[in-house]
Amino acid sequence: MTDANTPQTKKYVSKKEIWALGLAGLGQGMMYSTMSSYISDFYINIMGLPLVFVLLLMLLARVWDAINDPMMGMIVDRSNLKMGKMKPYILWFCIPIAVATFLMFYAPEGFNATQNMIYAGVIYVAWGMLYTAADVPFWALPNVMTPDPDERGGVISFAKTVNGVGSAVPMAIFMILSWIPYFAEGATLAAERQKYMIIALVCSLLGTALYLLAFFYPKERVIIPPKAKRAPGEPGTLKRLFTCKPLMLVVLCGVLSSGRYMMQAAAIHVARYAFYIGPSLEGITDAVARQQAINGSVGTVSTLFQICSAIGMFGSMLAMPFLYKKFNYKQIVIVSCLGGFIASLATTVLGACSIFTVANWLVYLMIPFIIIQCIPLGALNVTMFAMIGDSLDYLEWKTGFRDNALGAACQSFVNKLGNAFATTFIVIMYLIVNIDPAQSVAQEAVKSVMDMTGAQRFGMFALVSIVPGLSLLLCAIPIFFYDIVGDKKNKITAELEVMRAEKGIAIEA
Repeated sequence: MTDANTPQTKKYVSKKEIWALGLAGLGQGMMYSTMSSYISDFYINIMGLPLVFVLLLMLLARVWDAINDPMMGMIVDRSNLKMGKMKPYILWFCIPIAVATFLMFYAPEGFNATQNMIYAGVIYVAWGMLYTAADVPFWALPNVMTPDPDERGGVISFAKTVNGVGSAVPMAIFMILSWIPYFAEGATLAAERQKYMIIALVCSLLGTALYLLAFFYPKERVIIPPKAKRAPGEPGTLKRLFTCKPLMLVVLCGVLSSGRYMMQAAAIHVARYAFYIGPSLEGITDAVARQQAINGSVGTVSTLFQICSAIGMFGSMLAMPFLYKKFNYKQIVIVSCLGGFIASLATTVLGACSIFTVANWLVYLMIPFIIIQCIPLGALNVTMFAMIGDSLDYLEWKTGFRDNALGAACQSFVNKLGNAFATTFIVIMYLIVNIDPAQSVAQEAVKSVMDMTGAQRFGMFALVSIVPGLSLLLCAIPIFFYDIVGDKKNKITAELEVMRAEKGIAIEA
């Protein structure tokens, strides 16, 4: 019999499985990031949808997700399919997700304003439902691949890191297309639409091919049979989750950290409306040359923020496996979030100085602070998933139930809620600073920067500076009360092994 305080050391997951899950995460990340990074810009500045409509669409879709995500989790947990509990849903839904991703960035010709709103609303909600149907079981896979929390943390760390690489692919394509003369010099709304269609098409096709690897290679091992009948007074599925304190603390952390998504989602808006980096427009009288300078500034500023975001996020993701050997999840989340908040203060001050003194060169001094500010993006993306796995261990230890998919649904909902909050706050900022995209179409937006007040420009800049910084500060608070660490975590792991053995549950190698 295993000692109650001795953690497991046996390894279950093969390298082939780890790589398959990681590459599948890369494919999923490509499609998700295409939506999360650019949908607000596409709806507002390309399709020209009303700001209030975009705001309501994002909020109402997330209300539906509050119902849809837990429902999907319960469906998956209660399923008993020959191909597995998680993997069949990935097979069934990854292609429909790809189709919906492309359609989301396709602007039908000849539609009036009402038809455009109906089309965007239907496709956006459908995309969210389809994405949930595969995302919930996909991120529940690490929880059923191994019973060892340390090995599970390593699997999640690798998968989330490669998933993060996938999220950078649409940004890279956007930058590359911006350098092509047709898109850089043409400066037409049609060219902007085609740019987004190319991004969506490439990421959908390649993303689907990689996503399918999660169906063919990972093995589901930790399958805890459901109890035949709930005992009198025993809590139901949702009540179990809502009364699982560690899980709710992680979920609350995720909700409060929603502002971190603006580092990517708002970058293009900041590039259009907050900064101008380039030759003085006062001496340029030729309309084409002026437009090229404006487009060049949008590309430069957007690239600057995206590269800094990628360095901070991916750098921290790559460091996670090494940090996990020396620090627990709680320490990593708290320290990285507080560090990100402090860096955001420096970013805010330098950006304000650049805007109000018209000293454009100060933008470049923000680079190291933006990178530090983005470190929590990677730390939270990886560590919160690992903490959910540990919370599910705690839930099984306390109740005998293990709701893997429903636990993953919590994180899926938090991710989509965070992106929705980011998008809605972007729209709200447009309204607060009184910027009307209809009067300044996407490819002419930087012209408005030179005419806008400092307060308007700073308001847009706040979307990637002080707002996400405050969000990071707030999200660290609930983690102070999270206690599945150290001896308690080891005790839970060891006792779960004994409990499963007593029930005759064998975890296959």
